[in-house]
Amino acid sequence: MDFQRLPDNRPIRIVVIGAGNRAHKYLEYARRHPERLQPVAIVESNDLRRNETADRFNVAESSRYSDYNDFFARPVTADAVLIATPENIHFDPCMKALDAGYHVLLEKPIAQNYEECQAIARRARERGVLVGICHVLRYHPYFAKMKEIVASGDLGKIISINHVSAVGIDRATHCYVRGLWRRAEMTNPMLLAKCCHDIDFLLWITGSPCHKISSFGSLRWFRAANAPEGSAKRCIDCLVEKECPYSALDLYCNRRDWISNFDVPQGHTLDEVLAKELREGPYGRCVYHCDNNVVDHQVVAMELADETTISLSMDIFTQEDCRRTHIRMTHGEIFGDEKSLHVRRFRNGTEEICNFEKLAGSPFHAGADLQLVEDFVDALTRSDHPFLTTVEESIESHRICFEAERSRLSGTTIWLQY
Repeated sequence: MDFQRLPDNRPIRIVVIGAGNRAHKYLEYARRHPERLQPVAIVESNDLRRNETADRFNVAESSRYSDYNDFFARPVTADAVLIATPENIHFDPCMKALDAGYHVLLEKPIAQNYEECQAIARRARERGVLVGICHVLRYHPYFAKMKEIVASGDLGKIISINHVSAVGIDRATHCYVRGLWRRAEMTNPMLLAKCCHDIDFLLWITGSPCHKISSFGSLRWFRAANAPEGSAKRCIDCLVEKECPYSALDLYCNRRDWISNFDVPQGHTLDEVLAKELREGPYGRCVYHCDNNVVDHQVVAMELADETTISLSMDIFTQEDCRRTHIRMTHGEIFGDEKSLHVRRFRNGTEEICNFEKLAGSPFHAGADLQLVEDFVDALTRSDHPFLTTVEESIESHRICFEAERSRLSGTTIWLQY
């Protein structure tokens, strides 16, 4: 889209709304390149996170806000807003930012329903500003390589794709059973919350709109009816905790996994925070006795306008936390598991292997988080630089997720109209 570019002889001044984990990943770019990006205000309800982030970037006390409405009532001079709030608090601050004339970098998902996604895209066009969506898979070297191979035409046309999003059991119990994404009405359906990245990637490499979609899945296991005999409401009180594969004690205290998101107030230790959480907080609860309602497994089947078929499986009962993709084409096939990418050609039976082992698990999504922010800064300052994941580009992946959920709940195949 066309909009007035900003001068490139000074840093882009950005307001951060939501100073959690994702914001910190994107702000690493500002730390490394202060000449290009400068946080000028921090909006965060958590005092510890707000002040730690503001201190890191020397943000004035007067530019620290606990509520985004306070910021919009008395804003500072800025060019753009980064919105990395909880998912149910994306739409309102985004619309307020657009009305105020700011460019926006918006963490996915865009909003909690398709109509709100459309409203954001429409308002951005009306105000003549850029809204970028943080679909980082497009910037990841591994996924970008798949796109490059497909786009080259060397393997012909795509016939079908099988894609697996293996969420991993530890991530699932932390985020989607005990954690912030456990209830669809509080955030979003799990498919949108976790897999809009995946749907966006699949639509990106195929380049064809989806015409039909069906989906199946449920919350099968993590509910009270499946609790083993002797289990308790909390892991610290449980008689079977030592044998339980979902133990919070084992995850946080023994293995020390998924502990970086726990805030440690000044004067306290992480172990003290974990002990209190296990006794009183949501992360100490038995997985069978939480208030979760999102699915713990789901499959999606799509048929595109060009007759390409796609199957996506979102699985949490896996040890690995990764994505696996098998692309079947007219002249060959591509298979990858984020560690390696196998490219096979039918004519002579050759196989080329691209090794991404060193990138697997590396910080900032193998640098994709930083490349996304750089792309946003470049798009704001260079007239010849289109942003890769605009709201217009990203909205279709959200539509697919919403329609897949409608199919799952209704038991029907959804025909999409354009």
